[in-house]
This record gives sequence, C-alpha cells and structure tokens, in this order.
Amino acid sequence: MSSVKEYFQSVGQGIKSLVQGMTVTGKEMVTPKITEQYPENRKTLQIADRFRAELTLKYDAEGRHKCIGCMICQNNCPNGTIQIQTKMVELPDGKKKRKLDKYMYDLGSCTFCMLCVTTCPQDALEFSNDFEQAVFERDKLIKQLNYRPEPEGEAAAPAKPAMDPEKLAAIKAEALKKAAAIKVQKEAAAKAAANPAPDAKTTETANE
Repeated sequence: MSSVKEYFQSVGQGIKSLVQGMTVTGKEMVTPKITEQYPENRKTLQIADRFRAELTLKYDAEGRHKCIGCMICQNNCPNGTIQIQTKMVELPDGKKKRKLDKYMYDLGSCTFCMLCVTTCPQDALEFSNDFEQAVFERDKLIKQLNYRPEPEGEAAAPAKPAMDPEKLAAIKAEALKKAAAIKVQKEAAAKAAANPAPDAKTTETANE
C-alpha cells in the first residue's frame, strides 16, 4: 500500500510542476515582444549606464587625466589585464616627479570585475558602456588608455614666501644655543663617567 501511495504522490508532484512551468510559458506567450532593430537603431539605442564594456581613463576639460602611476590597479587586477609603465620627469620648479608613461589594457582578458576602478585612489578610471568592441585580431584588443597627447607644460608647485631675515637669524641663533647646551651636557656626562666619585664606604675608611 505504501508503494502505491508514494507512486501517486510522485505523479501528483510531477503534474503540479508541469502546470507551474506551463503557466510561466503561457504568460510569456501573451507578453508583448520588443525587438531591437540593431544596427539600424544604433543612434537611438539605449545602453544601461552601469554596463561595463571597456576600461577608460577620465580626462578633464584641459585634456589631463588623474592617473599618477601608483600601480594599485595593476596589482589588484586578478589576471594581469593592466600593465603600467612610468617615467621620471622634471617640473618647471626643478623638482622631479614620477609620471605615467603608458597605460596598457587588454580588453580580451578583462573580467570586468571593476576592482581597478573601486581601488583607484585618484578616481582616474571608469568603465564605458560602448559595447561595440568586436575585432578580427586579438592584438587589437590591447589598447593604450593614455593615447591622448597631453597639454604642454605642467603647473609648478607654488613658491614659498621668503622668511624675514631677522626672524631667520633669530631661529639660527636659538638652534646654535641649543646645540651648545647639548654639547656641554654631553661633555659633563663624559667627564663624570671617566672620573666616578668614591662611594660612601670608601670615604669612611679613609677618614678612620
């Protein structure tokens, strides 16, 4: 009797799941269909803003990017999609600065995990939603993101105001005074270590 009961229970469960599946299929059959006429509608096609298609550098109105070549994105990339090369340049004020030379990005191996964007301390990266990236050769998927020519020159660091000569002389005199006092203390400590004072017991013995 138990086997017959289990048999009919399994048949009932199968019919129930079949009805549920046919209900979903029936709803889809009567739902209005939307067909995208691509590529004819390329100009009016709306792509979601959060769609990740290609990594790009952010450029300001003057054509400058924020990347400083810190290589955090390269180190955080799980499969070596990003390769950064840097160089040292001399600023107008004479100081040297590390600067981005080449930012190479392999779209073919990118997993679009967005770790590079979220960990960038300068907020210099973003993903575009341009999904038309098909090419016939894999080599063309390797792109240099800093392809734009940078504006000539770079703003130098603001010069520090000159200090008042009298104030500067007073600071130097104070520093020399402190250095002389420290020297005297060191000489006294060295002299005391070289000639230790006799202890109380030795003194009492000498008096007797």
